[in-house]
Amino acid sequence: MTNFDDILEEAGKFGRCQKRIFALLCMVSMPWAGVYVGIVFQGFTPDHWCRDPAVVERRQACGWSLAESRGLTVPLVNSSGVPSSCEQYEVDWNATALTCDTQELDLSKTPTSACKSGWEYDYKGRQSFVTEFDLVCSDGWLVDMYQATLNVGFLIGSIATGYLADRFGRKISFLMSNLLNGIAGILVAVAPNYVTLLVFRTLYGFGVKGGWMVGYVLITEIVGVEYRRTVGVIYQMFFSVGILLLPLLAYFITDWRWLQVVITVPYILFLSYYWFVPESPRWLLSQNKKSKAIEITKTMAKENKMSLSENIENLSDDNSESCVASFMDLIRTPNMRKHTLILSLNWFTSAVVYQGLIMRLGILGGNVYIDFLISGLVEFPAAFLILFTIERIGRRIPFASANIVAGAACFVTALIPDNMFWFKTVVACIGRLGITMAFEMVVFVNTELYPTFVRNLGVSVCSTLCDVGGIVAPFLLYRLAVIWLELPLIIFGCLAFVAGGLVLLLPETRGVPLPETIDDIEFPERVMEKAALKKQQLASLLPNNDVSTNKEPATV
Repeated sequence: MTNFDDILEEAGKFGRCQKRIFALLCMVSMPWAGVYVGIVFQGFTPDHWCRDPAVVERRQACGWSLAESRGLTVPLVNSSGVPSSCEQYEVDWNATALTCDTQELDLSKTPTSACKSGWEYDYKGRQSFVTEFDLVCSDGWLVDMYQATLNVGFLIGSIATGYLADRFGRKISFLMSNLLNGIAGILVAVAPNYVTLLVFRTLYGFGVKGGWMVGYVLITEIVGVEYRRTVGVIYQMFFSVGILLLPLLAYFITDWRWLQVVITVPYILFLSYYWFVPESPRWLLSQNKKSKAIEITKTMAKENKMSLSENIENLSDDNSESCVASFMDLIRTPNMRKHTLILSLNWFTSAVVYQGLIMRLGILGGNVYIDFLISGLVEFPAAFLILFTIERIGRRIPFASANIVAGAACFVTALIPDNMFWFKTVVACIGRLGITMAFEMVVFVNTELYPTFVRNLGVSVCSTLCDVGGIVAPFLLYRLAVIWLELPLIIFGCLAFVAGGLVLLLPETRGVPLPETIDDIEFPERVMEKAALKKQQLASLLPNNDVSTNKEPATV
């Protein structure tokens, strides 16, 4: 019998057809950046202070500036002269005549209270859901919920969509995810209140990550084995392209609702992929839909200008497993348990540190557009460093080093004085580079450390910690930053150091065939023995062919 990898040798392992599909699917990564970290602009919290209706009325009549009227409304919180954001003077201006000449009043000994009539904002030309729903002071934690609910959607959606993709197909799951994204994204943009905003945001997260993961699986299933890792890394790199586009969009689209619409429109356009992206022939074979798989493979070969032999009629799926995967398989034996715990922590750490470093840009008080753009640029070298090092040095050392560099950069950034702005920015960018590289590496290292029959389950279980990290990250950042702005960086650094150190306990997988059973994990030397035996068997069957063992193992 002939398997699909054999047929790809004839149809083209990465021909014109696969390149076209790959280019289309890479577009899916770009709007996800806006969904994932759009809170930096959509949840922008400007300078704010308590609103006093009497002072506002007098300001309009006298032509005062915001700063002049603020002095009559809020006290200073410390000796540096910073106005309070959450307290106001208790003054009955109806009993105290307020004229245009009362700006010099000494109110320093006047009692204060919490804001009673809402807040005023120094919008700086930007409208956010924070200013629209007054999510400041005691309600500031509700901003964290905006990001947390998205990650709740990610958590549920990635598992559900992964199941649906295995049950009903990659293409239909991808299209249905994008349909949900389009509907939920528009609902977020028109949400009338904060509660409905959170509900629609959760639905949005449900579809976005699941659709992205299905696209990742689909492209890796239709290319040759040796191309899978490269297309996987580049597919993720287009997320960084989206990171660069986001501040440009936000600069020109200053209303959070319209920015949400623009981020959502691509998902509606992706529905047109129904006519341009085929179903995965591998999945069709696994569902015993041989005729449809052959039809699609012939179409791919035609577009690649390749011809197929009669072997295609013998096409079959030789990857079906008699073993039934269960969660206990991930923790029952020592090495499996070690892999699960270390990889789960790395998924968690990558999400917390990556999201935390990006969202931190929104609370630093600088030019958020420039800062965001600069930090986004440093993500591109991450993909190239991965592709350059993993086949020369291996997986373990670059993976661990990326975490450790990110952790060290977090610590150093926290200790650099604010007046050394550019040095602090450079070090912070190095941290972004390190954690981006770690985030991209954990995806395929995870697939190489589990046997075939439990591989998808292993990746799904470990990657759920990524979404848990996404839920924790905004609370960790925004609440700790109130205590000390740099305190979150100390926590990020500790997490990254621990994650990097634990990676060194994982086995090196460069040049090692993918394990097929749990025994291969517990006794890794057997994997190489089986690979050598298989090579000898193939050589005896095909004596006139050169059997190469240098193909990369599949990553999905």
